[in-house]
Amino acid sequence: MSDDRTKRIVLTALFAALACVGTAVIRIPTPGTGGYIHPGDAIVILSGVFLGPVYGFLAAGIGSAMSDLLGGYFIYVPITFFVKGAVALFSGLIYAKSIEKGKSRFAAVLYGGVADIALVVLGYGIPESFIYGTAGALASAIPNAVQGASGLVLAAVLYPVLYKIFRRHVQQFTL
Repeated sequence: MSDDRTKRIVLTALFAALACVGTAVIRIPTPGTGGYIHPGDAIVILSGVFLGPVYGFLAAGIGSAMSDLLGGYFIYVPITFFVKGAVALFSGLIYAKSIEKGKSRFAAVLYGGVADIALVVLGYGIPESFIYGTAGALASAIPNAVQGASGLVLAAVLYPVLYKIFRRHVQQFTL
């Protein structure tokens, strides 16, 4: 196995662990939904940015789903895997495309955060409409949007710090 592949796998595992812990440890409940705001959402966005779309998908999906599993949110495990994985995938694609078009790295992270909001609202709203009905899904849309927005804000704060730490290690992947 090449050093680059080993490094990518190790960083993927690290980001999965960060997403899991960031989701499980600090929880700010959202009213009426049983959900919560947490720093794991920022790690999900940054997984796509730093690891690229595919490895970001795996890190974000696995780490976030593990947090749901460990936290007793069993019904959400597969939903979270795909929603958070999709957030990282699209954040990574948007980041790369934005850089390619000459946008600043910071703006590229913000664009990925906007995708996070849309994907969290739709990605949880559609399955919740089957679980709780249309009214239940619509009731969770605003709290889910707030959750996505909090991920965007925290990702914007963490990005410059993590960029300085990880740029040497992930440069060949996405930067």
